[in-house]
Amino acid sequence: MRGSAQLGVKLAPETQQKMLDFLALLQKWNKVYNLTAVRDPKQMVSSHLLDSLAVLPHLWPGRWLDVGCGAGLPGLVLALVRPEWAFTLLDSNSKKTSFVQQAAIELGLRNVSVYCARVESWQTEDKFDGIISRAFASITDFIALTHHLLAEEGRWAAMKGARGQELEQLPANIVIERVIPLQVPDVDAERCLVIVKAK
Repeated sequence: MRGSAQLGVKLAPETQQKMLDFLALLQKWNKVYNLTAVRDPKQMVSSHLLDSLAVLPHLWPGRWLDVGCGAGLPGLVLALVRPEWAFTLLDSNSKKTSFVQQAAIELGLRNVSVYCARVESWQTEDKFDGIISRAFASITDFIALTHHLLAEEGRWAAMKGARGQELEQLPANIVIERVIPLQVPDVDAERCLVIVKAK
């Protein structure tokens, strides 16, 4: 995948193949379950795979939660490239979690757990070093709904479009650590990654 090199992410040949296998699964299930509005395979590569990979150089090792994971983006893509990290993917839509579970099995991902639940009522004793979301909710809601799942030294990573007004509405106990502009190959839209932590 030419675009991954532009992002500074090196993919082994077998990982590249698994990415393509994931896309093939997504296209197959999409016909029945309507998992994503993007239908064109070339556009899926840029809008889904490369968009998910763009954040990877800015993330940190540990246990990750992907909230509102939808069709497994970015969680499954990140799990393919970082087999030594643990990923929990959560969504309240059972069709989507069924797909993600099946994709994780078919791709042989041993570092992925999938749950179908609403995040505000979901509980786990093992808190997360990082919680990521892609188009899940406003950043304020994202933090409020997931605060109970974040480890003491953990941080949130919100994938966003253009840097918007919403960052000015963060609660006083939340600090913006970094706002990283992202240049996703073949995506003609502003993207950024917002990393925040509790004071």
